[in-house]
This record gives sequence, C-alpha cells and structure tokens, in this order.
Amino acid sequence: MQPEQYVEMADPAELAARLRHVYWIGGGSGAGKSTIARRLADRYGWRLYATDDMMPDHARRTTPENAPFLHRFITMDMDERWVNRPPEVMLETFHWFRGEGFELIVEDLLDMPREPCVIVEGFRLLPHLVKPLLAAPEQAVWLLPTPDFRQAAFRSRAEPGEGFVWKTSDPAKADRNIAERDHMFTMRLQEETERLELRTIQVDTTMTEDDLSAQVTRAFGL
Repeated sequence: MQPEQYVEMADPAELAARLRHVYWIGGGSGAGKSTIARRLADRYGWRLYATDDMMPDHARRTTPENAPFLHRFITMDMDERWVNRPPEVMLETFHWFRGEGFELIVEDLLDMPREPCVIVEGFRLLPHLVKPLLAAPEQAVWLLPTPDFRQAAFRSRAEPGEGFVWKTSDPAKADRNIAERDHMFTMRLQEETERLELRTIQVDTTMTEDDLSAQVTRAFGL
C-alpha cells in the first residue's frame, strides 16, 4: 500500500542518526504492542510513546490538504465509518493506514531528549515509513497476530455494550467489518515487511505475554 502522504526527509541518513535511540514496535491490532512496549519501558527505564494516545492531538495538527482521508473520516457518521462500507474500502481509505500524520510522530520523537531511549508503538508504524528512519534493522519489529489471537485479545478487553461499535445501528456487522479490515491490514504488513526484509513476530494463542516479551527483547538485541 502506497500512502498519499510521505514524510519529507531532506537527509534520511541524518534523520536516522538522530533517531538511533528509538525502538519501534508496529503490527496489527490486538497483537500486544502496547503491553510489550510498556513492559520494556518499565524494565529498561525507557520513555514510552504510544501513537494511539497521540491521535487526537495529531488530528488537530492536520489540515484537509495534508490529511484528506482523515478529514473525510471526521465528517462521517458511525454507520458510514463502520457499517455501510465494505472492509476493502475501509482498509484503503483509513487515514492512519495511508500514513497520514506519520510525520507528526517523527516530529514528536525529534523533540524528545535522546536519553533515555524511547520505545514507540502502534499500528500507525507502517514498515515503508519506518525503514528509512532505522540506523540499524534491529531497532524495529512488527507483531503479526493470527485472527484467533486478535479475537481472543479483543474479547478479553470488551465489555457488553461498550466500545464505539455500539454507537452504530448494527454492532455485529461493524465488528465483522473491522475484523476483516484488520485481518487484511495484518496480511499487508506481512507482505511489506517481507519485501523490505524487516523483522516480524507471529503472535498466536499459544504464546504467553512472557514469551512475546522475550522474543521482542531478542529481536531488539537487548
């Protein structure tokens, strides 16, 4: 998937050098990115940067010109977002999957002190956008959940009647659409990381939190 918006980098090598203290955990929804990033931050005394938490701020910092998919999404009602469109369209038009606002992540990271290290996590870390920022390949890993793992993770978090899907007219269909969209997104991440020779970890229901944490630690060469 090629985004409509790219991070402008006059000197990618210099930018990668300035971000050599940053570790990246990307991947599909429900893969455990936040949990593992928090564990590593606590263990090593690193700063944690969760891209999900920055979405409202980043949305305010964009314009319809530099983030057209985001601003179109903002105008949609809940059924138009999650019920009325097929998953394929949801995938292709979802602003964060297009890379919109990624340059704001980079701006935020550049504004942070270089000590301690920073661990940044979130599905917005698209492989083709992150790779030019890596001083070394072991600075990044993508967690790719199986459909069963993702469903189990979401079931464990959700309370009946809670969540944005319950603001639609058909929560069950919204859930199915989102699950299919997220599955296709994970498959796209797998294809892209393979093509770019970036590190991945397959996350399934047999893997414990400790197992996943150990694999990410090894991937980072810690």
